[in-house]
Amino acid sequence: MARRKKSDTPTTDTDLAVADYRFDAKRKNNPPAGLAAQGKVQQAPRIRYEYNPHLPPVLRFDASGKADALPELLQAARQRPLNAEEVAQLAAALKRFEPWLEWAGKREAKGFAVEPVALHIHERISTQAILRVASRQDVQRDLFADPQQDYREAVQFYQHEVDWANRMILGDSLQVMTSLARREDLAGKVQMIYIDPPYGIKFASNFQPEVGKRDVKDKESDLTREPEMVKAYRDTWTLGVHSYLAYLRDRLMVAKELLADSGSIFVQISDENLHRVRMVMDEVFGAGNFVSQIAFRTTAARAGGLLDNISDYALWYAKDKSRAKYRQLFVHRPLETESNYDWIESEGACRQLTEVERWTPEEKLQGKKYALADLTSQGYTESGAFQFEYGGQTFAPNAGRHWSTTESGMKNLAAAGRLQIKGQNVFYRRFLVDYLVRAIPNSWDDTAAGGFLKGESKIYVVQTNTLDIQRCLLMTTDPGDLVLDPTCGSGTTAYVAEQWGRRWITIDTSRVALALARQRLMTAKFDYYELRPLNDADARRNPTGPWLKSEEIAGPATLDCETVPHITLKSIAQNAALDPIFEKHQAILDERLAALNAALAQVKPELRHKLKAKLAAKQKAEGKKAITEADRRRWLLPPANRAGANYTTVPMDFVGWYEWEVPFDTDPDWPKELQVALLDYRAAWRAKMDEVNAAIAANAENEELVDKPRVRKNVVRVSGPFTMEAVMPAELGLDETSPIEGVGGDLDGFDVADAPQNAEAFLDKMLRLLKADGVQFPNNKKMSFTRLEAVADEFLHAEGEWVNGDGKPQSVAVSVGPEFGPVTAYQVENALAYASRRGFENLVFAGFAFDGAAQAIIQDDPNPRVRCHLAHIRPDVQMDGLLKETANSQLFTVFGSPRTTLQAAGEGMFRIALEGVDIYNPVENTITATRVDKVAAWFVDSDYDGRTFCITQAFFPDKSAWGKLAKALKGVIDESAFDRLSGTVSLPFPVGKHKRAAVKVIDPRGNEVMRVHRLGEGY
Repeated sequence: MARRKKSDTPTTDTDLAVADYRFDAKRKNNPPAGLAAQGKVQQAPRIRYEYNPHLPPVLRFDASGKADALPELLQAARQRPLNAEEVAQLAAALKRFEPWLEWAGKREAKGFAVEPVALHIHERISTQAILRVASRQDVQRDLFADPQQDYREAVQFYQHEVDWANRMILGDSLQVMTSLARREDLAGKVQMIYIDPPYGIKFASNFQPEVGKRDVKDKESDLTREPEMVKAYRDTWTLGVHSYLAYLRDRLMVAKELLADSGSIFVQISDENLHRVRMVMDEVFGAGNFVSQIAFRTTAARAGGLLDNISDYALWYAKDKSRAKYRQLFVHRPLETESNYDWIESEGACRQLTEVERWTPEEKLQGKKYALADLTSQGYTESGAFQFEYGGQTFAPNAGRHWSTTESGMKNLAAAGRLQIKGQNVFYRRFLVDYLVRAIPNSWDDTAAGGFLKGESKIYVVQTNTLDIQRCLLMTTDPGDLVLDPTCGSGTTAYVAEQWGRRWITIDTSRVALALARQRLMTAKFDYYELRPLNDADARRNPTGPWLKSEEIAGPATLDCETVPHITLKSIAQNAALDPIFEKHQAILDERLAALNAALAQVKPELRHKLKAKLAAKQKAEGKKAITEADRRRWLLPPANRAGANYTTVPMDFVGWYEWEVPFDTDPDWPKELQVALLDYRAAWRAKMDEVNAAIAANAENEELVDKPRVRKNVVRVSGPFTMEAVMPAELGLDETSPIEGVGGDLDGFDVADAPQNAEAFLDKMLRLLKADGVQFPNNKKMSFTRLEAVADEFLHAEGEWVNGDGKPQSVAVSVGPEFGPVTAYQVENALAYASRRGFENLVFAGFAFDGAAQAIIQDDPNPRVRCHLAHIRPDVQMDGLLKETANSQLFTVFGSPRTTLQAAGEGMFRIALEGVDIYNPVENTITATRVDKVAAWFVDSDYDGRTFCITQAFFPDKSAWGKLAKALKGVIDESAFDRLSGTVSLPFPVGKHKRAAVKVIDPRGNEVMRVHRLGEGY
């Protein structure tokens, strides 16, 4: 492989020594949130799914249900002969007698209804861009992977291919995955899916209510107030394990559609539902596509008074097991635990290790550890049943076995010093250094202590260990492959995928989870892994890509990983490079051996007896076990050394050494000539073995250590560009039209008592509550309706009047946001236009949440005659059955935008100061003027284009948020710049192309409020 010059540099901002990875891949141009109302998403079909709960979850053996008739048939058979039709029915039922899992509603359901919804881009994030601003450099939009399309193309949603950016998506995973498969043509293109569903019904297993609150109890105050999360909780646990299994099966079916033919899916689960989930996965993927059940150790035992449970599990299934991509992972052998390597060789001398030495690391011993391995394989073959001469004896394989290599291969092993006689058999020497790693099995005991990265702290109540996902990802993907996690949580899958150069998409229904994941990815620091061109194995494994791209390398690139040689019996036996080495050295060794035996012939009998006495003395003093082969060869001279031997191919009375008998060292009492002759022989033997071992190593197969990439120093890698996206929820108009053609409501699910069944029922409830309770404004001001009537319109849902402080009635229109989802820019833009045309003086948007683009449109209101009010609907009104008491007052509360000021910073520059923000507390139903240090984060887009919020400055009150990057870039970026990224005043920025700057504030519950400032003279 061609190596790069050390002077080459990665694709990076060279001034900052900061890099990220980019991909040779495209994605569809899904709608920017700010342009959602100005384009149209094409119609997509919808399939319905209904459940009918009545059965317990039991293990059944006939998915058709026909086996239920078997008891009746068997009873009839006792009384009369069965007719031909009944016999055929019985035979068919028995033929299909395989287990399957049945739960409430499963057999009655024929399909499920799911919307391939549109996904709107709300934010573009580039850590490189933020760092450039911190170092007072210009920022180009391509750092955000912003396609910068002209207006005509930009409103042609899903019609164009644009550069890839990774994705965090807020929404129901079933809808989002269907949208990815159907609208964005990602079916069959996802290489790995990792799902970490809730383990149980407790609150802490399902959600975290605030960004900084991980101590979640089963209390009402800890229950999430996000409507989407409440819906997900109900859909998952309404009927306990029944709805849990239905929830999971639906998502597994869509996940299967997304998987590539070589793709894999992992579902992380505890032992509570492991057996049930495996049965569901057998049904969806086929039992034949089950790959493994991985057990990984957790940090704490769960006992309940009985045996400790210390493991969770990952169920691994392939889309098609015969085509599954697999990269073997290895760990370095814990040398001190390889006790089966119980021999050691030093300069040719071999001996068995003591019990203590067997557990001693090799580097603390003099020599190389090895084990004796069988040279035969099971089964008789005529070609492998030959007799083999070695060490003066003849060997043959036992009955029913054959030699593991050919006769020439056996000779190679012998000449390479790889054979050893023990007892009546000859064995192969397998050295510990032949293979310094071992394959990782499906039991991972090292994940408890090493599950999180060094210096990483837990930020989410149900945060997955990094190491678990890392291994799953590395086993089944290549750099550039697409990884999906429909259960984002703290973003661990996205974090691991980013670290290892994989593309990623992650989904969650919780704003809190995505707020944490966004900060984690935005502030992450990674090693820069070296890249290399593809080799033949890469191209065969993934011929069409996509892979990584780099300016250093022409064409696709992948990570340059370390390799480790794997020396095997086969690689030595079939190594043709050894033959000339043997031929070259054998003549020299024969000559040296002849000289050695000539010197031996001059040894007097008296010296022979004296040397033999030394052996006897040592044996008497230290015991028989203390005598080594080296002792015997040194002190027992031929032919006395052959006592007990059974040579059949050479004379036993030869007064000289055969090559397999030559001593390893000398004795001081030996004649000088004999000592010199032995040293000469051993020097020649050493020269041969050095050359032999080098040839063996050069010819060995190399295992690529895919988890050991080579690191380039002095380069800091950050996350590549990614987007924050959200589902475009269906609007609540009572007519049949929709911004997404074919979309007319929410997913069908289990019936819930007193829950709204459709948009009309939900609207009726909201308008009834609004008319009765009015709208609560700041400073305890309340506007009550004198009249409020529903209207059949797509965007305006009610019209009426209220009376202002002067007693003068004013006309009011009401637009209610989606039942599950935020008020969107699409809804705001259209409702404003309708209200203006009809002459309303006030327009109330009532919703559970408001996306940033919607707030920006209201601030840029082109119809100033209409005063707009954003009223939070108290989430408790949608939590029937989950709270002991349901709220019935102060249900609609107006909040304001962030309190910010635009300041001149000199030389045409500006800065923005955040003074505070009104934060809505849904538990207490209050709006509190809050200090800046209580927000989760606040962001600045210094050149807001009205389409998508591009984060150019990111501020976190947590001063440690930027800590890793600040430490890594010390001396490159002024530390004070990072200090200011936890402050309340932005860094200076120039007037951009669009002459607008936007501020977005994220509260502790993940909700966002936004304000837009116009820049220029007279600001």
